[in-house]
Formats: sequence, C-alpha cells, structure tokens
Amino acid sequence: MLAPVSSWAAAVAGYVDDSYVSGIQMFVQQIPYNYYCLLTLVMIIVISVLNIDYGPMLTHEYNAQVKDDLFTTEHRPFAGADNYEEGRGKSSILDLIIPVVVLIGMSIVGMIYTGGFFDGATFMDAFADADAATGLCLGSIVALAFTFIYFWLRGSISFEKSFESVPAGFIQMVSPIVILCFAWTLGSLTKSGLGSSTFVENLLANADKLMNFLPVVIFLLSSVIAFATGTSWGTIGIMAPIVCQVFDYGTNPTLCVIGLAACCAGGVCGDHCSPISDTTIMASAGAHCYHVNHVATQLPYAITVVCVSAVGFLIAPFLKLWYLCLAIEIVLMIAVLLVIRAIVSKKHAGIFEEMKKADESLRA
Repeated sequence: MLAPVSSWAAAVAGYVDDSYVSGIQMFVQQIPYNYYCLLTLVMIIVISVLNIDYGPMLTHEYNAQVKDDLFTTEHRPFAGADNYEEGRGKSSILDLIIPVVVLIGMSIVGMIYTGGFFDGATFMDAFADADAATGLCLGSIVALAFTFIYFWLRGSISFEKSFESVPAGFIQMVSPIVILCFAWTLGSLTKSGLGSSTFVENLLANADKLMNFLPVVIFLLSSVIAFATGTSWGTIGIMAPIVCQVFDYGTNPTLCVIGLAACCAGGVCGDHCSPISDTTIMASAGAHCYHVNHVATQLPYAITVVCVSAVGFLIAPFLKLWYLCLAIEIVLMIAVLLVIRAIVSKKHAGIFEEMKKADESLRA
C-alpha cells in the first residue's frame, strides 16, 4: 500500500475519481497520511531493536527460547517440513537475497507484460491494466527455474532434491488453498449477500457537518469491513468511490486525500487481522505456523497500531500538515511501545529473565 509501482497502486487508482487529478497522483498523495501502514513499519523496527514481546506472542517466544517448543500447541501441521540435507556448497546470505530479488523483478516484468508494456504502453499504464494473477504466475515460474539452476551451480541442492521439493510444496499448500477457497466464498457472501456496500453508503450519507471526524470513522469502518470479508482490495473498492463522493477533491483536496488514506489503511488493517484473509493464511503457511496461533499472536500488535493510527486520523483533518501529523504519530507509537514494554517487563520479570539466560546460552 506504500509502493507507487505496484498492483495496489493500480487498483486504488482505478477506484478513485480522477476528474481533478490522476488516480496514481492521488495514491501517492495519500501515502504520508496512511498511518497504519507507516506505523506498522515503525513498530517492526522498534520491537525488533528493543526486543519487545507481549500478548500471546510472549508465551510463544518463551516456549521457543526456553522450552525449545516452536508450536505451543498440539497442532503441528508443518512438523518436519524444514528438514533438509546439507549440500556440498557453503551457505551464504546471497542464497536468500538473490532468489527473492529475482522473484520480485520477474513478477514486475510479468505484470507489465500482461499490461501491454512490450506492445507500446507506458510503464504506469501497463501496471494499471496488468493482469496481476497471470503476471505473478509467470514471474514465479521464471524465478523458480532460476533458483533451481542457481542452487545446482552452488552445489547447495542436488537435481533430485530440487524436484522432490515441487510435489512436497504442493502437498504443503493443499491446506492453505482449501482455507482460501472457503475464505473467498465467505467473503463474497458477506460482501454481496449482506449488502455491505449499500450499508456503508447510507451510513456516510448526509454527514456534511462531521467532515473533519469522518476520516477516523472511515478508517475504523473500513477495518471492520475488511476483517469481516477478509479482503482489503474489496474493501477499498467499496469505500474509495464513496470517499471521493463525500470529500470533493476540487473543493477540499487535502481532506479527500486523508479520507482515501483512511480507507486504504483500514482495508489493510482489517486484512491483517482477519483469519479468513488470503494474506493472513499465506503468512501462516509460509512461516509454517499453525494458522489460529498466527492470528492470535498478531492481533495485539495490530490493535496497538490501530489505536495510534486512529489518533492520527482524528487530528490530521484539523492540522492538515502531513509532516507534523506523521511526526506526532511516530513519537506516539514509540512512546506507547515503551510504556507497553515497561508494563510487561514488570509483570513478567521472571519470564524475561529466563529468556535472557536462554539467549545468552545460545550465543555462547
């Protein structure tokens, strides 16, 4: 949601009213006001540097470091999935970086290819018209072939082992694919069957007197819709046109941009928290983590960012200075995390002491 060159930017640009400014320009303008996404990155840095754990995640970290239990549950769907045989070549950090860089690069090339870039379309037009599913599939196939050849040349994985990983990977993805199918079905029923778009449109109608308070309402409402439907794209598709109608860019461009940012931030937020979201399901599958545990451990962190972001969307329509609002939000985010760290450290002093000893023992 923060990358101008992405399928997200193309999707959002297609939803907004471009009577006064292009959709891509409006997407770029909303980035400094997209507090949930920006503060999530700030939070990741702070909790990584200061080693902050709280909520169910603290229990999982304790069990992993002290008890050598990576699951904290009787459900172990991926137990043994990471077992592998050492190759004759030496490992390197480049073995991780290079395949990922190739995957990203080939996915971008695949997307602009489906958008007609090689037929004469401009780069941004190709992104806007790209078939994301086909482009990502083409990019993934090329990246997979490159990774096989790269590891063969490195001597990290043999020819036989590399092709054994293909059916093994399919088998591991059966469960996430089934969950995704049910999630998409439930999301479609919720969105179309229950008429959520009509409800939202009627809810925001005749709200002229509360314009400055609408961004925080839009943010929270978008979060709820995305959580219930499990789709950020669908939520933004519902909310973005309504936001452009409520806030006229021609008369109040800043408020319109803040409203769009609230809509985008809320869509991503609800998508992060939803147990039926495709990104949540794929995250737990990719990390070889039991899905319910993943949802439970990430919720306290996401809710923390939601609370701080809501403050930002409350003050932004009044200040209308993106740099001042963003600075206030970053300081508030760090302060909240430090307070949480102090409270949790005091409450669970014994646990943190055991974790520290286990970490020191591992380093030794």
